[in-house]
Amino acid sequence: MPNLFSPLKIGPNTLAHRVVMAPLTRMRAVAPDYAPTDLMVEYYGQRASEGGLIITEATQISEAARGGPDTPGIYTPEQVAGWQRVSKAIHAKGGIAFMQLWHMGRISHSSYQPDAGAPWAPSAIAPSLEVTLPDRTRVPAATPRAFTTEEIGGLIQSYVAAGKNAIEAGFDGVEIHAANGYLLEQFLQGRTNQRTDRYGGSIENRCRLVIEIAQALSAALGANKVGIRLSPFGIANDSGEEEPMPLYSFLVGELNKLGLAYLHLLEPRASGAGQKDVDHQGLPSAAVLFRPLWNGVLITAGNFKGDSAEEMVAAGHADAVAFGRYFISNPDLPQRLRVGAELAPYNRTTFYSPGPEGYVDYPAMTETR
Repeated sequence: MPNLFSPLKIGPNTLAHRVVMAPLTRMRAVAPDYAPTDLMVEYYGQRASEGGLIITEATQISEAARGGPDTPGIYTPEQVAGWQRVSKAIHAKGGIAFMQLWHMGRISHSSYQPDAGAPWAPSAIAPSLEVTLPDRTRVPAATPRAFTTEEIGGLIQSYVAAGKNAIEAGFDGVEIHAANGYLLEQFLQGRTNQRTDRYGGSIENRCRLVIEIAQALSAALGANKVGIRLSPFGIANDSGEEEPMPLYSFLVGELNKLGLAYLHLLEPRASGAGQKDVDHQGLPSAAVLFRPLWNGVLITAGNFKGDSAEEMVAAGHADAVAFGRYFISNPDLPQRLRVGAELAPYNRTTFYSPGPEGYVDYPAMTETR
């Protein structure tokens, strides 16, 4: 029976343990390059471990994909060079690195767009929320502009170019961000996708873009270097499908045919997406529901601690468990879980603040002792 510290093969890589670092937006990449800084290199290096998988923070595939202050990209030579330093720091400690590829879609603002126009989305439907400007003030979201059918081909190529840049930057693979109310989930869900072309309407059509991006990245990089993250029951960023099971059952079934490196599911109890602590009870487990539809490696994430993560792996509901907030405050989290050590608390007020506080100043166990 596997446990959190059994080896696990993901694509061409073998993990020494199944404690995964989840993708975590931290807003430490600064203008004008929005490339990884010395601080980011230190942060990822601190959290790398022998045979441990790190999935980077969400990283924009293009300038038009941007929508958050001081978030990194992977579309310029300067960004590729910066990420090379990060991957080198992870690999130096024997870790494995995947980069999460991100387009924010309608959760953006004209101040981020290269033409100062409206942000992009599947349909011209404004989200009912506030968005964050580059100066970190908040304003009501605007109505986005919809991609034309022809422009979607260019969007797919932006994902491919970003994936190739990630490999050039030394990463072992990429994760498609199709969760948390951002662009790809906007295409998936009926409340945000009211298109009448081949990318809208039926479940099959709404899933088409995500599947085509997964296919295109698999063709360019190899399917065993491509993972995907979904949040079937999520409500982050004004998202949410009224009846998730038909949509996500079809999508997972189609993705299952591609031989991807892994499927990464966000549990419904963790649908706050970093904005607040949530732990909804009595909801179904995404991993339990979709495990029968997925033949490959399944990673689950969402408010897990050592004992609950161990239970998920031992029961076969998931092959690995991704940790977010506790990886922020415990740079040596795999070792702490291995020996049953107490977990250091995290400071939510520093999750997105600039500078080293709450970023690289959490001590490891040996330093604590």
